[in-house]
Amino acid sequence: MSNSVNYHREGEGQPLVLLHGVGHHWQAWRPVIELLKGEFDVIACDSPGFGASPPLPSGIEPTIPSYVDAFEWFFAELGLERPHVAGNSMGGAIALELARRRSIRSASAFSPAGFWTRGELRFCQLSLGALADTPVSLRPSVEALARTRAGRVALFAQNFGYPARMPAEEAVATLHDAWAAPAMKATLAAFSRYRFDSPEQLRSTPVTIAWGVRDKLLPYRLQAPRARAMMPWARHVSLGAGHVPFYDDPLAVAEVIRSCARSAAPLNRRSAATPKA
Repeated sequence: MSNSVNYHREGEGQPLVLLHGVGHHWQAWRPVIELLKGEFDVIACDSPGFGASPPLPSGIEPTIPSYVDAFEWFFAELGLERPHVAGNSMGGAIALELARRRSIRSASAFSPAGFWTRGELRFCQLSLGALADTPVSLRPSVEALARTRAGRVALFAQNFGYPARMPAEEAVATLHDAWAAPAMKATLAAFSRYRFDSPEQLRSTPVTIAWGVRDKLLPYRLQAPRARAMMPWARHVSLGAGHVPFYDDPLAVAEVIRSCARSAAPLNRRSAATPKA
C-alpha cells in the first residue's frame, strides 16, 4: 500500500485510477468497478484526508494542485506510467489537472469542480459544509434515517439523482466518512482558490466531461454549458444521473470511461517496455 493513499485494486488490463469527490471514499465506485475490472487494472483511491487515507503532510494546504502533486507521487510509488484516470467532482478537477500536466493517458471527469461562478461555489461549500457540521448529538438519528429508502431520498437528493438506488450501508458509510474526514473543512475552503482555466493546455490528452442532468450540487444547466464552451474539442456527455452517478447509472459511467480510454494513443514502445513496479 502507498504511504500516502489508501486504495483498492482489482482487475487486469491497462491501469485505471478512480478518484472520488470531497467527503467521499473509494467505495462509491463499487458498481462501476464491477463493470470495468474485466478490462482494466482498476485502482480506486481515497484522496488524502478522506476515507482511510491520512491527510496531506503538515503545512501542505489541501488545494486541487496539492492533490494533483499527491497523485503524481502515488503513480510513481505504484510504478504507474500515465494511467487512465476517472474522477467525480473534486476528483474530476484533479483528473483534468493531471491531464494538463500530461501525467495521464485519458481523463474522464464526472461533474468536475471548477466550472463555477463565485455564487455557485459558495452554494457548494455551504451545502457540503452543512453535512460535515451535523451536530454529534443528531448523527445517530441521521444515520437511522439513511437506513430507510425515504430517508435516503431526503438526505441525498442533492448529490444523487436516484438516492434510493444507493444501498443503506453505503449511505451510512458515506455519512460516517464525511463526518470523520480530517480534510473536509480545509478542502472546501481551498475551493475558493480554484477555477478551471487555460483549457488549451489539455488538448494533448483525450478528455471526456460527463454531467448528470439531475445534478443539483454543481447544476448541469449552468455548469455543463461552460465546460462545453471552454473545451469544444473534448467529448461531452449528458447522463440521466445526479452529481454522484455511480449508483444512479453505473452502466453509463463505465461506458464513458471505456470510450475515453479507447480514444487514447497507445504508449510508445519504450514506455510500454518499462516494467511495472
